[in-house]
Amino acid sequence: MAVRRNKVNPKILIALDYLFVLVGSAFVALAFNLFLAPNNIASGGVVGISLILKSVFGWMPSVVQWSLNIPLFIAGVVILGKNFGVKTLVGTLFLPFVVFLSEGAEGVTTDPLLGALFGGLGVGLGLGIVFRGKASTGGIDLAAQIVHKYTGLSLGLCILAIDGAIVTTSAFVFSIEQALYAMIGMFLTAKTIDLVQMGLGYSKMAYIITEHEDEVRDEIFKEIDRGVTRISATGGFTDHERPMLMCVVEQFEVTKLKEHIRKVDPSAFVIIVNANEVLGEGFKQS
Repeated sequence: MAVRRNKVNPKILIALDYLFVLVGSAFVALAFNLFLAPNNIASGGVVGISLILKSVFGWMPSVVQWSLNIPLFIAGVVILGKNFGVKTLVGTLFLPFVVFLSEGAEGVTTDPLLGALFGGLGVGLGLGIVFRGKASTGGIDLAAQIVHKYTGLSLGLCILAIDGAIVTTSAFVFSIEQALYAMIGMFLTAKTIDLVQMGLGYSKMAYIITEHEDEVRDEIFKEIDRGVTRISATGGFTDHERPMLMCVVEQFEVTKLKEHIRKVDPSAFVIIVNANEVLGEGFKQS
């Protein structure tokens, strides 16, 4: 259930954000030690670098992560001139701490495909929770922002280039197969972050072009209890102004919406698309 953040004590919200950072960082660390590390899957980021260095030099992943994360955080503050906040620093320190505590844990699986799948899901779940706490775990994100500042390359391209270099290196250190599994893990991580950020449910947004806009609007108001926005539009062929109605409904209401539109105007032109996240009256509040 969505939390009405404007009606909650600000101190509780801050505590909740810190809880998100701690829980999310723990998920990332456990996914690393239980799924990724046992199968030598270096799916990008500082944790991927730490796995490669462990294989080459025998260095403890937690020590490597602290050694990289802390200087990167300091460099980010000095070079970028931004206040990354205490929450990001907490994530930067706490993730390696949980990796250190769980380093002796036995891996859940020795199947590299399962390791990539569930490791990617676990890392994505953890990072998504951290992002919900309005923070990050530092590391590669900060490095990418520094590269972005000095090269002018887009931030997304910088992250892709750094993670790509890590995965490529893992192909030489481990094997090409392990690198391919790492790419699967990275893909699942990105998709799971989106899932945590936007939720499982997809609302639907309908654009309705009809000669009977008043009747269609009233039908939606009375029978579905959803709001309607009227948008001015111009026909591309006729060059005549034709009003267009926009309405957002839940998935289970789509069939009912189409039935009521068809009842009023069988010739109405209707476009229905996914709305990944809807905030406001009748939907999520935050």
